[in-house]
Amino acid sequence: MPLPKAELHLHIEGTLEPELAFDLAARNGVKLRYADTEELREAYRFEDLQSFLNLYYELMTVLRTERDFEDLANAYLTRAAAQGVRHAEIFFDPQAHLARGLDMRTVVEGLWRALGRSEENHGVSTRLILCFLRDESADSALETLEAARPYLDRITGIGLDSAEVGHPPAKFRQVYETAAGLGLRRVAHAGEEGPPEYITQSLDLLGIERVDHGLRCMEDPELVERLVRERVPLTLCPLSNVRLRTVDTLADHPLPAMLDAGLLCTVNSDDPAYFGGYADDNFRAVRESLGLTEERLRELARNSFLASFLEDDEERRARYLAEVDAYVF
Repeated sequence: MPLPKAELHLHIEGTLEPELAFDLAARNGVKLRYADTEELREAYRFEDLQSFLNLYYELMTVLRTERDFEDLANAYLTRAAAQGVRHAEIFFDPQAHLARGLDMRTVVEGLWRALGRSEENHGVSTRLILCFLRDESADSALETLEAARPYLDRITGIGLDSAEVGHPPAKFRQVYETAAGLGLRRVAHAGEEGPPEYITQSLDLLGIERVDHGLRCMEDPELVERLVRERVPLTLCPLSNVRLRTVDTLADHPLPAMLDAGLLCTVNSDDPAYFGGYADDNFRAVRESLGLTEERLRELARNSFLASFLEDDEERRARYLAEVDAYVF
């Protein structure tokens, strides 16, 4: 059994494996422009974030019904459980679905059909985080939050994702203030392709509690000191960073230096169907490429539960941490 861990940076649409994409396309009468799953897998070779996003949004068109979203989530949870994931805080991108004619209910209730039974069926507790697309308008984000109001019993928090460069966090200050007033937890992608300043903006203007990615914080020593002092978690995605050319090779990844600096780092899979690895695949990759010790890996696993939004269930958090402490490599 792999090391117990929480997954805190996972886009459910990014778990769409080619086989399921073709199954859903057939179910819904959608014609894909790829001959078979092998040709589609070949398309999963990206030059940068934008080329990935283009395919990511294209393949979303196979998701049409509540059953489709349920099947997508169950497929992820099955894989996650096998990789030692005990708790998953799952992102979803409603704007991408609303823009193609689906309604919020189809997306949220479809996902919840799987998430609501996840502990029973997979042994994985879950939280759901609604992400806004930063290359869409601030007004669109506010409209999306409004559409989600009837489903806030299903949604724990909000996030901010998609193309980072040229879309500063400040643009979304109002929607984050509104979400805070609704009691939603707040995270945001920052400092992946964007500058360290985007991390600072996200903290100061959006009031985020976790930084998704954040590896470029290392370019700003004062920011690193602040993140350490305030114990702000970072949800790093090493295999994603390599595939999207944020770092050249895994051996170049700053994770060891970040841990040495005292940052509260976690390791996650981001969009695992596209980036070649789920949660434990990322753990094994950093162990092999960066020479992390067993105790460093244990630290990363502990961090994942410490950074989880489990304040409503501290007994569960303590139980998960005990599992990490008792794990024998």
